Amino acid sequence: MRFLTDFYKALTLKPQGFTIVVAGFLPVFAIIAMFPVVASIIEHFKDIPDAAIRVPAMVTAPGYAIALLAPFAGLAVDRFGRRLLLLISTVFYGIVGTMPFFLENLDAIFASRILLGVCEAGILTIVNTLIADYWDDKGRRNWLMLQGVIGPFFQPAVFILVAAVASVRWNGGFLVYLIALPVFISMYFFLFEPKKPEADSEAAALASNAAAAGQPFPTGTAVLVGGMTLFASILYYVFIVNGSIAWREIGVTNPMDVSKATSIPAFFIVVGSLIFRAVSRYSNAIQIAVFLGLLGIGLAGVGRASSVLEMQFALAFQQAGAGMAVPALIAWAQGKFSYEHRGRGMGVWTSMFFLGQALSPIVVGNIAKASGGMQGAFLITGMIGLGAAAILVVLSRTAGARGI
Repeated sequence: MRFLTDFYKALTLKPQGFTIVVAGFLPVFAIIAMFPVVASIIEHFKDIPDAAIRVPAMVTAPGYAIALLAPFAGLAVDRFGRRLLLLISTVFYGIVGTMPFFLENLDAIFASRILLGVCEAGILTIVNTLIADYWDDKGRRNWLMLQGVIGPFFQPAVFILVAAVASVRWNGGFLVYLIALPVFISMYFFLFEPKKPEADSEAAALASNAAAAGQPFPTGTAVLVGGMTLFASILYYVFIVNGSIAWREIGVTNPMDVSKATSIPAFFIVVGSLIFRAVSRYSNAIQIAVFLGLLGIGLAGVGRASSVLEMQFALAFQQAGAGMAVPALIAWAQGKFSYEHRGRGMGVWTSMFFLGQALSPIVVGNIAKASGGMQGAFLITGMIGLGAAAILVVLSRTAGARGI
């Protein structure tokens, strides 16, 4: 198929592409790395009231800082440039991320996670801006697909590494954030400050016309991008944050067992990335409907699972949806903003995506209380995802949906 040929060609491009692919994984890595050990950290702090709520909130605490600061990071990117801000954000990500290894106080760990979110706000906003700066629409989709393909090969290794270290020391998993330091070195040597596109390109023409007309920042577009991203993000993080609790409800409690059982369906993220590239020729409404549908099937399946095999089967769908979600949302958002507004536009996207990360455990936790358990919350959120997908499919032929 042609999209596979395009993917192969992408592998031969310049090294900044691979640097950006890995760098883009860092903010998501910050929460994925904690997934196998959430239950163990709760156990360590079991004498603290509401530890079962506070620990997942600590895991997702970077989302609060990102949600607040990403739009300002985008403003700084548009005014002061990309490369230097990215280098600063990355080196401090590595330093701040490992701080909980030296801490025992849950409040202090929570504070360090907020600081980590400050760094992530800069990294994700700038990385997504650079993807749009360096490549045209086809190139962006190739690199976003590649990012989705490479990520799963990191994820199982991260799961097992974190679980192994945590089995020796409860907070040992935080050392994995040192991965940011070699990423910083690669950024220093391979990334360059992009120039404003030449006037003969389509993107540059759009930017030049907007600037000439004094066009302000497209607030309506930003609201659309932000609202859709927030909704999708809440569903995206349901399993990442609460998966170990769902596993516990079917009898799998050991962090290493959870990691091993999850590592197999995790490779279906690759399938999701390939689905994204395959359906990218259709409207944005259809692309978004596909990943919401996959997420919905997977989450509802987890809610109905009663065995490891059933859970893994459901997770294959959920992981495929997750693998498609981020590249589809980013590619969609990147195409909505011109060069002059791109940093701020991606700042809005980043803010809403990680606001969803912060809100997801709160929303899901309350649904779990009302439904009698975490699997009940998975079933309900899965049905919501399927409902949203069905609405988008019905509307996909209308002018309004095509404008999404």
